[in-house]
Amino acid sequence: MQPYAVAMSIGTGIVLFIIGAILAFAVNVQVEAINLQLVGYLLMGAGVLVFIIGLVLMMRRRQSVTTVRSGVDADGAAVQQRRTTTSAPDEL
Repeated sequence: MQPYAVAMSIGTGIVLFIIGAILAFAVNVQVEAINLQLVGYLLMGAGVLVFIIGLVLMMRRRQSVTTVRSGVDADGAAVQQRRTTTSAPDEL
């Protein structure tokens, strides 16, 4: 996942939480078909969840392993082989 996508998910979580708080605590409209307070609480919960997922993805790091091998070739010269393996974080 690209860094800007992680930042967008953190921002999206904050926005969902704010919209949910407005619906849960500031709107005093009664609608027959839907309970706006419940929708507000659901949006707040979704916002917290998206925010936490964004933080977890941001904290993940690439891991690299470097292997160094030393030896002597057939001519008697010193040889050093260096290999680096990088594992990228899994994408969702």
